[in-house]
Amino acid sequence: MAVSSSRELRQEQTKLKMAGYDRKIALANYFPSINVTGAYMWNNRDVKLLSKDSSEKLHNAAADATAAQQQAGEKASEFIQQLKDVIASNPAMAAEYNNSAMWQGMFQAMEAAINAGSGLDIATPISTLVNSLEEDLTLEVKNVLGVVISVRQPVFMGGKIIYSNQVAKMAEQLAMSQYEMKYVETLTDIDKAYWQIITIAAKKRLAESYVDLLEQMETDVEKSVAAGISTKSDELQVKVRAGDARLMLTKAKNGLTLSKMLLCKKIGLPLDSDIVLADEELDEVPVAVVGPQKDMEQIYEDRPETRSLDLAAKIYKKKADIVRADMLPQIAVMANYMASNPSFNDGFEKRWGGRFSAGVVVNVPIFHGTEALHKTKKAKAEATLYNDRLEDAREMIALEVTQNRLLCEEAVERLDMTRSSIESAEENLRSATSGFEAGVVNTNTVLMAQTAWLQAQSEFIDAGVGLQIAVSNLEKSEGNFHSAEPVK
Repeated sequence: MAVSSSRELRQEQTKLKMAGYDRKIALANYFPSINVTGAYMWNNRDVKLLSKDSSEKLHNAAADATAAQQQAGEKASEFIQQLKDVIASNPAMAAEYNNSAMWQGMFQAMEAAINAGSGLDIATPISTLVNSLEEDLTLEVKNVLGVVISVRQPVFMGGKIIYSNQVAKMAEQLAMSQYEMKYVETLTDIDKAYWQIITIAAKKRLAESYVDLLEQMETDVEKSVAAGISTKSDELQVKVRAGDARLMLTKAKNGLTLSKMLLCKKIGLPLDSDIVLADEELDEVPVAVVGPQKDMEQIYEDRPETRSLDLAAKIYKKKADIVRADMLPQIAVMANYMASNPSFNDGFEKRWGGRFSAGVVVNVPIFHGTEALHKTKKAKAEATLYNDRLEDAREMIALEVTQNRLLCEEAVERLDMTRSSIESAEENLRSATSGFEAGVVNTNTVLMAQTAWLQAQSEFIDAGVGLQIAVSNLEKSEGNFHSAEPVK
């Protein structure tokens, strides 16, 4: 119940889950990464590959061609007319011209060709050609859409992915060790709270017995005073002692109530819960058994503290390998598919078009100011630091185990001694009470016998609970408390 209700344990369990997620994240680096990127872009104007000056020159060329055509026709007509005048001025040539159908037909054909050429429209097709050229050289890019699908697969990263996965696994084990440390702390804490209640409950019963003894003695002393055997001073002395006993009983009851409230808080019950512990009503505190001596190497292996420090040292050693991997070449294969609208695959078209590419990426670090070298040395120094802490922890654990085993032996001896003291105190109390009833023992002797009996009983209770706590501490120091791995 204490484990399930501990907030600190739930926090450690959450850290363990986070370490598990980190391990899965590191594992994902073995697989290819696939990305899809989409983009839309709006432009306020299209792209014209033909400049404004070039467009004006082309349109002016059409007008120049028309003017040149007209000028050439006029010159040809003038030349034919001059030729006719020359023929007409020469009677022989004029006679030949008039009598020759060939010459007359040739001149007529020439005049017809000149008239046909001067009427030919060459400006319109040239303008149409220029306009078409302008349109073809204008790229409509006001609305541009693009999609890129890329795949990247690591091939060789200098061992960085392998080392990162190893570190992630050890980090998860480290989180589990830290969870076990908090688990053990919770068990020993609840163990002490439990046996504190057993102690107070036993001393409460002891106080009740003590009060009963003194109340009976009050009655006997009152009778003795009335018979003239005891003095009024004896009666007052017994009443004072009885009042102290009642106060002690009240304190025991209050202490028991508060101790149970504390235990309820630790195990997740309402503070006003009416609980009765299994060992609360026993006449004697159960005797804990000290187990056989455990091998120290096994103890080192079972203690979560040593496991944590050992894992921390290994993690930093692997981090040095990770940093060293950054100084090695890295190789990856990649492939991309890119599609866009407008398409550029076959000229410039207002439709979707795509292309595929693949290649190998090689990254070779050359020089980075010895950064990686110093990072490697730092990681190695941290690993050495945790190795030293591990050695210190092993020595402290050996000392702790030896101390707790000696304390257990002392607790066993103390329990045996207090048991013998109880037997003597009970015999002494019986003799004093019988003597007082017979009138041969005074009041002070009986009160001293009762006080000795009370002290012997109290020490016996403390010895029994002390042995329980000592054994619990020994179990903890030997690493015998193991927790099941929490549900992830």
